[in-house]
Amino acid sequence: MLKITNLNKSYGRSQVIKNLNLHIDVGEVYGLLGANGAGKTTTINILCDLLQADSGDVTLNHQPVSTQTKKLIGIAPQENLLYQTLSCEENLHFFAQIYGLGKKIRQQQVREILASVGLLDRAKSPVETLSGGMQRRLNIAVALVHQPQLVILDEPTTGLDIEARYAIWELIRQWKNQGITVLITTHLLDEAERLCDRIGILKNGQILAEGSLAELRRLIPAQEVVVMQTKEEEKAIAKAQEYGYAYRYYGGELAFLLPVPLELKEIISRFEGIAINSITRQPVRLEHIYLEVTQP
Repeated sequence: MLKITNLNKSYGRSQVIKNLNLHIDVGEVYGLLGANGAGKTTTINILCDLLQADSGDVTLNHQPVSTQTKKLIGIAPQENLLYQTLSCEENLHFFAQIYGLGKKIRQQQVREILASVGLLDRAKSPVETLSGGMQRRLNIAVALVHQPQLVILDEPTTGLDIEARYAIWELIRQWKNQGITVLITTHLLDEAERLCDRIGILKNGQILAEGSLAELRRLIPAQEVVVMQTKEEEKAIAKAQEYGYAYRYYGGELAFLLPVPLELKEIISRFEGIAINSITRQPVRLEHIYLEVTQP
């Protein structure tokens, strides 16, 4: 579906994309993770033929990205691009016309897309009367109105409440079941963890790690993470090292990487003599993998 090979892009002396290689298969939900400035937006702009790469190849369905491939892509940018005084269906008709859809097909598509995002009953409502979650769903509907083969969602649920987030997640799951190919950029690691078939971790314009969640977990020398709060951190670290446990600080919290899961009682016994305020067992999560990969 999408293949990026040896992609490079610089702004002046600053190289934003460095020999980037990435592929997304048909029907796959792919998550591209990275901090601000990692190169996500630049990559998307090149995919959409809004920006010219310095070197490298980008193909969509074996076609080099160009004006001709724009119709194969639907994008929902982070900021909603909607006309506030127009109704939901008027917005969709406008964007469908831009993509060249004829009147008959356009009318059918607008109704089907509004129904798919749960806004058919608000078809005549001006955008300015919709909640933030509804506007976000309509913004995503714009990306789908011309039946693209690749849908790009840039931070699809940032700033939404939990109910609205779940509604967007359910939409993405439905597309996955329908075989629609989706590229998501997000700062919300639990979002990527729940939705994506594969994940790429981007830093300084390069993919540092890529794979399914199960494959990425192999990058962590642990099957379980134990988070501990204690005033005797140095003693706890020394004790952990006796058992061969690596330690990390995640968000300022002391954590130990256990190569095999243990019962809580067994873990506490191994730290006998240390005053523990609290201790929590956690599975290896994407946040642990992300920090392990991206931290110096």
